[in-house]
Amino acid sequence: MKFSKKIILKNGAECILRNGTEADGQAVFDNFNLTHEQTDYLLSYPDENSFDVVQEADFLKKKMESENEIELLAVVEGMVVGTAGIEAVGTKYKVRHRAEFGISVAKEFWGLGIGRALTEACIECAKSAGYLQLELSAVSDNKAAIALYESVGFREYGRNPKGFRSRISGWQEIVLMRLEWY
Repeated sequence: MKFSKKIILKNGAECILRNGTEADGQAVFDNFNLTHEQTDYLLSYPDENSFDVVQEADFLKKKMESENEIELLAVVEGMVVGTAGIEAVGTKYKVRHRAEFGISVAKEFWGLGIGRALTEACIECAKSAGYLQLELSAVSDNKAAIALYESVGFREYGRNPKGFRSRISGWQEIVLMRLEWY
């Protein structure tokens, strides 16, 4: 699945949304470690990154070649400042209508419209891939992210009060959300 779009951020800067490629392995690896260090709202910590640079490059190559999954990059002045993607929940008939959505943006670029643009791009890609439902999990304290997701149509369908166990704040409640278009 291919995607490319140029957007203008709230600060007037140009941002390119595009597929991650094998050549982006180092930049995406570095961005993952940065974003996962900057907030306690993501699934893991930088020391839990299960990929090295070569594995990240291979992951991006596979996503680039996929017909129904994608990993998008937000690039500002040649620097990867955010990533987002969709991944199939499964291939069995009962779940192949579902995809999972994940996103992270470097803190320096929060509030500029990158999160919304990446979210909308992933929704567009999920629809064109034939999915009927896009799902995500968000920490309930992450009010800005939840407001963004709701503004594009995601709705809460449940909560897990002990979904994450943070090294910093203890238990974190997870909000389960989905967007349907069938």
